[in-house]
Amino acid sequence: MSKAPIRPVSKGAWFRVVFLVLALVNQVLVMMDKPPIPVSSEQLEQLYTLTWTVVASLIAWWKDNDWTEKARKRVK
Repeated sequence: MSKAPIRPVSKGAWFRVVFLVLALVNQVLVMMDKPPIPVSSEQLEQLYTLTWTVVASLIAWWKDNDWTEKARKRVK
C-alpha cells in the first residue's frame, strides 16, 4: 500500500489560523467583560502596509539573486 505524499501546510492556512485565534481570544475577552485586544484601524493599516512591503522586498530580493542551483547554472 503506497502512501500519498503529505503536502506542507500553506502560508495562507497559517495566517487564517492565527487570525481565527486572535478573533476567538478577542471574543472570550469581551464575554468576560475585559477590554478586547487594543488595536486601532491605523495600527492595522500600518501592519498591513509593513507586511506587503516585507513580502514584496523578499520576493524582489529572491528573484534578483541566483539562489537556486538551476539559476546559477544559467548564469555560467
